[in-house]
Amino acid sequence: MRAVAVIGIGDTRFGELWEHSLRDIGMQAGLSAVGDANIAGEQIEALYIGNMSSGSLIDQEHLGALVADYSGLAPLHLPAVRIEAANASGGMALHEGYIAVASGMHDIVMVAGAEKMTDVADDEIPAIQMTAGDQQWEGISGATMASLYAMMARRHMYEYGTTREQIASAVVKNHKNGSLNPVAQYQKAITMDTVIKSPMVADPLGLFDCAPISDGAAALILAPMEIAKKFTDKPVEIVSSFAATDTLALHHRESLTRLDAVVHASRRAYKRAGIEPKDIDVAEVHDAYSIGEIMNIEDLGFFEKGKGGPATLEGMTEINGVVSVNTSGGLKARGDPMGATGVAQAVEIVRQLRGEADRRQVSDAEYGLTLNVGGTGGTAVVHIFRRV
Repeated sequence: MRAVAVIGIGDTRFGELWEHSLRDIGMQAGLSAVGDANIAGEQIEALYIGNMSSGSLIDQEHLGALVADYSGLAPLHLPAVRIEAANASGGMALHEGYIAVASGMHDIVMVAGAEKMTDVADDEIPAIQMTAGDQQWEGISGATMASLYAMMARRHMYEYGTTREQIASAVVKNHKNGSLNPVAQYQKAITMDTVIKSPMVADPLGLFDCAPISDGAAALILAPMEIAKKFTDKPVEIVSSFAATDTLALHHRESLTRLDAVVHASRRAYKRAGIEPKDIDVAEVHDAYSIGEIMNIEDLGFFEKGKGGPATLEGMTEINGVVSVNTSGGLKARGDPMGATGVAQAVEIVRQLRGEADRRQVSDAEYGLTLNVGGTGGTAVVHIFRRV
């Protein structure tokens, strides 16, 4: 297996991008990544596109060919593949791109993620998001992603004494970080009171505990480390990439307060990288719902099970805390265009390890981690990055 580096990154603003189509935002992110990598488009050997629901959202499937066509790469007849793993589609696309380069199958590949969610009515979105769960046992009963995560939150509160304020503190932190990110959907800090008093969605989660409906795209250029420095003086190595799965239905799990896919993917990733959780300086962690961040920082090994809430309230996950979590603003403030999320997480980590994160920069960051989760944890993808 060859060492793999990120040599180029690109992204769009996240938000309600009414004036742009999926093609527009995908091309914008891709062209930015190509320019950042100092390569020509003809040097790209394969495309991996993370997308969850373009068929439902914009009536467009066959995204691999579409992206190759509109990026001017169709005459090269290169392989272009859409990767779908629900909300973890972007992370899984990066996993597949990593394997392609590490194995020697390709030298230079583009990994992109894109989603256009605002082209359907807001009330259609929960049903589309719920396709990431088990339709036969959960969806048909009227469950939504919010209600399933609410069950997880209630059980976590029961088992560990986690408080409403502790869960809300993750939201407050992420909006603070989002206020420092020029491409975030929400660039305004909020108060604890705002989160707790927001309209109820699924008890105990309110409106501000849930990631917004978002449009956006992000892209990466990967190359073997042996040639990476021909293109950039700041390559960032992907030292490990692992994906894991769990039962699709929440009620089949051994525990409602632990995401076993996250546990297994992260433990394998740490072992491959030769590091421990305490070595991670900055992490982009899936927080489509606020309780998700609390549970994930525990399952990633940053804090003991049940201690994620107190750690967050005490500021241990703020920028330059014990571990800097969601410096981009996370899904909650940066935005969550489902298929783009996992790639956008990686873009943020690369910026951090390059020292290019401006006002949200983590001091002397050496190792970064991304966690992209599909559904309620049916899929989890973990990547660990290292500053070269």
